[in-house]
Amino acid sequence: MKQCRKYGALSAMAQLLNHTTDRRLVLHERTWEQFKLIQKGFEGSSGVRIFYYNGTIEILMPGEDHEFFKTIIGFLIELFLVEKGIEFIPAGSMTQERQGTASAQADESYWLGSKRLVPDLSIEVVFTSGSANKLERYKALGVPEVWFWEDGLFALYHLREQSYERIYRSELPGLTDLDIELLSKCVLIAQTSRVEAVREFRQTAIGRESN
Repeated sequence: MKQCRKYGALSAMAQLLNHTTDRRLVLHERTWEQFKLIQKGFEGSSGVRIFYYNGTIEILMPGEDHEFFKTIIGFLIELFLVEKGIEFIPAGSMTQERQGTASAQADESYWLGSKRLVPDLSIEVVFTSGSANKLERYKALGVPEVWFWEDGLFALYHLREQSYERIYRSELPGLTDLDIELLSKCVLIAQTSRVEAVREFRQTAIGRESN
């Protein structure tokens, strides 16, 4: 029975690698040891992101749209931080792990200021449901703030003592002045013109406050 499940999972994972659009595979009732074996099997597979929490493994193969949005979002946020003179350390999709409990690979992650145990901010582009469930694994990891980009909008969450609270402006030092509605608007503009999106963002989010 275990072998059937093993080969069934491997077959499904092979199908993931054969598609160019967003593909997501969820495996339930898996142990941390099984997760680590699957994780090892994907070493060297560029672009594949793997998550684990509470016995569930999620394997994501991002498509072109997914990568477009995550790249534009990261670029605009980094532009804002640079123009404001705020030191940051980009962590990209690095693996964030709490041994035996949770593992995640956000689309973009950042430390603001100095490096700590986990990044201050993790950002995920979501083309499938389950944002609320994703928060649980970030809570287990202790990530202070998580942003989701879904259906053309950002949803921001800040970690309080025991749970995440929905917020509408970042509470992280250096990002409190970032206009999230403007960021959303410019990400959408970028679908038509990257130059126009950056021009609008720089003039409105950065130029306005530097005058």
